[in-house]
Amino acid sequence: MIKPHGAEELRPLYVTDPGERAALAKQAETLPSIVVSSAAAANAVMLGGGYFTPLAGYMGLPDALDVAERMHTRKGLFWPVPIVNVVKDASAVQGHKTIALRDPNVAGNPVIAVMELQNVERATTEQMQHMTQKVFRTIDPKHPGVAAFNDVGNVFLSGPIQVLNFSYFEKDFPDTFRTAYQLRGQMRQLGWSKVVAFQTRNPMHRAHEELCRMALKDLRADGVLIHMLLGKLKPGDIPADVRDRAIRKMVDVYFEKNTVLISGYGFDMLYAGPREAVLHAIFRQNTGCTHLIIGRDHAGVGSYYGPFDAQTIFDQEVPTGALRIDTFRADNTAWSKKLNRVVMMRDAPDHKPEDFVNLSGTKVREMLAKGMELPVEFSRPEVAHILMQYYQAQEAASRA
Repeated sequence: MIKPHGAEELRPLYVTDPGERAALAKQAETLPSIVVSSAAAANAVMLGGGYFTPLAGYMGLPDALDVAERMHTRKGLFWPVPIVNVVKDASAVQGHKTIALRDPNVAGNPVIAVMELQNVERATTEQMQHMTQKVFRTIDPKHPGVAAFNDVGNVFLSGPIQVLNFSYFEKDFPDTFRTAYQLRGQMRQLGWSKVVAFQTRNPMHRAHEELCRMALKDLRADGVLIHMLLGKLKPGDIPADVRDRAIRKMVDVYFEKNTVLISGYGFDMLYAGPREAVLHAIFRQNTGCTHLIIGRDHAGVGSYYGPFDAQTIFDQEVPTGALRIDTFRADNTAWSKKLNRVVMMRDAPDHKPEDFVNLSGTKVREMLAKGMELPVEFSRPEVAHILMQYYQAQEAASRA
């Protein structure tokens, strides 16, 4: 199986021994504590599950600046996005060696991790803007990732952590949330060695479904990991539980048995386009995947990134040999009326726009909210009905 990023073995930071975990949780209640941001809690979940191997905890300001500037830590580890714990006020924990980190996303703010507090550093306005520009390629506060990164503060708490739980993800998504080490175990049991990952924060329509099939066939892979984000999204995005139901129905009806693993990971969407695509590649490598599908505007939002910037970054900014995982690069994919099947548009140069079945997100939402059937060439009816129920409920709630 493919090796993890920057290490021979996966390095999950979750305390697996029940006795040790219970003792640490008891100790944590006596420690100085701080409620962290949703982003920092999600980073803890990813660190705990081994997704962010080989990191041992949160980066300090110097590493965050270096990662933003040149995609390497000071010790030379290739990494595309700062993994940080940033707060507005650290007075509750400053001066203490060991602290407890409390979860903002669970009632009562239970301790999610215990941290060895090595440094407390305040970033200047200029440093925050520089990191923002490098990671997101914009400092526009209307960009949801930019807003989230800058709204939490500018005080960086760094040091190694021990993770006590996986926040709300295990409870809310018991059949879907999996750690990187659990996914590696599942792939070993299935005998998979060549595995394609498909990243999604949205439901999957016919084009996405066929893209997975194309990658599976072209790469002669053993299987596909459909890996959905379960954390926080921008307003208007479809909730994870709805996506989960829709994707499971599609796979159950239309994919051959034992060719697809459906799973989710506990992370908040960054909407960082190219940089986030590289992060997606790293933590899919850590799950055991050998390839990641990178499509049009991967991890993008609005018009902040070019349609294929998330592909070209792997050629222009990722050093040779920095990653073991490869990319499977996709063009716009849609149903061809001429060929009566889904194709990548680059493979159909004789087609005109009207030769494809292509609906905008706005049009899809309007149709579903009105109870109108989507074209079967665009969406499987079983998937469309699940989404229709959601949008009609939203429409009814807005009128109440």
